[in-house]
Amino acid sequence: MHRLQEAVRLHRLSQSRRQIARQLSIGRETLARYFKAFEKAGLLDGDADELPAAGQLRAIAGEHVEGKVARQQTSSIERWRPRIEALVKGDAGPTAIFDFLRTQEDEFEGSLSAVKRLCASLRRHQAPQPGDVAIPITTSPGEIAQVDFGYAGLRFDPVQRVMRKSWIFVLTLAHSRLSYAEFVFDQKIDTWLRVHVHAFECLGGVPSVIVPDNLKSAVIRAMFGADKAAVLNRSYRELARAYGFRIDPTPPRSPEKKGRVERDVKYVKNNFLKTLDSVDIKQDQKQLMRWLREVAWKRRHGTTGRAPREMFDAEERGALLPLPARRWDPVIWKPVTVHRDSHVQVEGAFYSAPWRLMGQKIWARCTRTSVEVWSEDEHLWTHGRAARGTHQTLEAHLPEGRRELRHRSRGYWEQRARAMGEDVERLAKKIFDCDDVLLQLRRVQAIVTHLEGFPIERAQNAARRALHFDSFEYRAIKSILAKGLDYEPLPEEPARDWARKSRYARTPSASLFPEGAIHDKH
Repeated sequence: MHRLQEAVRLHRLSQSRRQIARQLSIGRETLARYFKAFEKAGLLDGDADELPAAGQLRAIAGEHVEGKVARQQTSSIERWRPRIEALVKGDAGPTAIFDFLRTQEDEFEGSLSAVKRLCASLRRHQAPQPGDVAIPITTSPGEIAQVDFGYAGLRFDPVQRVMRKSWIFVLTLAHSRLSYAEFVFDQKIDTWLRVHVHAFECLGGVPSVIVPDNLKSAVIRAMFGADKAAVLNRSYRELARAYGFRIDPTPPRSPEKKGRVERDVKYVKNNFLKTLDSVDIKQDQKQLMRWLREVAWKRRHGTTGRAPREMFDAEERGALLPLPARRWDPVIWKPVTVHRDSHVQVEGAFYSAPWRLMGQKIWARCTRTSVEVWSEDEHLWTHGRAARGTHQTLEAHLPEGRRELRHRSRGYWEQRARAMGEDVERLAKKIFDCDDVLLQLRRVQAIVTHLEGFPIERAQNAARRALHFDSFEYRAIKSILAKGLDYEPLPEEPARDWARKSRYARTPSASLFPEGAIHDKH
């Protein structure tokens, strides 16, 4: 209203409307409408030193000018304003409101853009709500550190020897505002754990609480309400237990909850990165640490009014949790699937798991020297680290009766046959040698595993009979045992002692020609 008072004063000083409009940055048409209302009220002319009160001008402008809205400023869905206003108060978003109206109201023909504009207008004129207020939080020394990533452009990877996207990890102590920063090429879990350890070692201690956002390396499932607990990454839990800190993830889409590290990420990008020409990550990291020590830590912070390093040394260093006596051996939990071969794959190597879990998702707890297999919270087995492409197999994890089939060498199966006797070994060798081109491995596997299901004496006798008649087929040996032919002597072979000792055993002549059963057919 003070601009309208000035407009009336300039008019009374005989300045033209064009000059007044230009001087006060008011449109000439708008100024003409105000002057027309003031003239009708008798307020336009008079002494330039005795101007009308601002409240009087406000009332006239509101009655005659401001109540009129241009047609292009009137919403095309003005008819639905009360309904939309009620839905906005219920925290419904523009898209949800648009979908509701177009499906529930037959006469609604508005666009999503129109709904968005009206919702934005309603929210601008809405009175502040308690949830809109940002509550300032005072943190004690050593209590909280906030962590985040910021994109840092392309850098040269000396391992892959290519240019790759890079990020800067930043950890900021909430009390002193001292920060640690590090260049990385990804945000994977092993990188996430490593940069935390580097930050703690740089600070010489551990904050009591770490505040991350909801990236997967930290939080598997975000907390969407007070009654819904966040689910943390198991590897991040291991790190927290080892160093003694707690994790307090921010709610989704709430960067203001960790505003101190957000500001530091922008500070690093706008101050350090803007003047960095190098793209070599090793050299860049050295330059970054030098910039932190000589610039970022020594600057006068706008909020605290003190240098972060000065405040850290005086108040926060001694409040941090001590580092572990021994450097932490990284532990990474990985979800893995038990494949058809009863193995899970971890970094290109294969580790056995119980075959009954085939097709299920389980966990692998990985360290530098071992891979532990877990199902839910049950520890199944610990394997030593295997080289890429190799297997670590526990026989008990494979199905009984089939686990031995994984062995493919001739020597292994001849050794298994030798354990049942010389005749069984000779049979296995004979089968292997019966074809100079075709490998007879599967036949030997089937015969040896079948013979192992019988007493050694029967296995030896069956092998001896098969060798005598040159019967090397699996079904022939299976038939010998099924029909009990291994009890019978071979042609021109006397009855064996084991048969005489049997309760029901008889000599071949007695069995074929019982006493009194010989009759002269002639």
